[in-house]
Amino acid sequence: MARTILGPKENIQSLSQDDLSAYIKTHYTAPRMVVAGAGAVDHSQLVGLADNAFGNLPTQPSDGLVVPNDPVTYVGSDVRVRMDDMPLAHIALAVESGSWMSEHAFPLMVMQQLIGTWDRTGGAGANQASKLTQTVAEHELAHSVASFNTCYKDTGLFGVYAVCEPHKVQDLMWYTLESMVRLCHDVTDEEVQRAKGQLKANLMMSLDGSANTCEDIGRQMLTYGRRLTPAEIFVRIDNVDLNSVKAAANQYINDQDPVASAIGPVHEMPDYNWLRRRTYWLRY
Repeated sequence: MARTILGPKENIQSLSQDDLSAYIKTHYTAPRMVVAGAGAVDHSQLVGLADNAFGNLPTQPSDGLVVPNDPVTYVGSDVRVRMDDMPLAHIALAVESGSWMSEHAFPLMVMQQLIGTWDRTGGAGANQASKLTQTVAEHELAHSVASFNTCYKDTGLFGVYAVCEPHKVQDLMWYTLESMVRLCHDVTDEEVQRAKGQLKANLMMSLDGSANTCEDIGRQMLTYGRRLTPAEIFVRIDNVDLNSVKAAANQYINDQDPVASAIGPVHEMPDYNWLRRRTYWLRY
């Protein structure tokens, strides 16, 4: 967290022309690529241009190269880098969730809205719909919190990324896990309906522009083999109810191994056993 995605400079300096060439020959094959257009586009013309530019792409990696296709192995883990000279702690806390093709994919999207996103520079404050963001705003627990639901081919990650003051870390972790586990037990139908409305609005706003629309088309073609229209997506969101949210939460959150990543002044961040214990409630 808080580091460049390019990695350390030693990695960049060690790259050679052969490395780049092998990567392109391995991954840049026709089945793994999509040409998408949005706006005032003539489909037949786009097809012709794509055929001229990419018609000779191979369908399999060349030179006997193989794209790894091993099933993913999720392991609960804790990685933290203590750097007390940093002003703020950056923390990501998550659990394993479903893939793009999971039956729980849309309930997880609704759950992301239920956890919510908040930044102290915004004007909403304690008037947010999310229980977590209300608490964070009222008690000034963080500079920002953001829920995420990242889907991959055969797995996913559902969690919260936060930036906070060093002495707020433990309280923030407690309220974050409490809010996540609450989805298994105390979430209400009213909250679910409101989150579904927010999800629809966010999806429509994400398509505001031809570049965003093309990205959406490409992602769905690679994932589903076709494009889901906004109408079909809305139907799938409407089919999410309180029971499906609780079912997804119980499968992925309740008594499951979390993953935690933190960097900065994280000396007050509880240990992994403390985090693991708070993925469930003792209800007598």
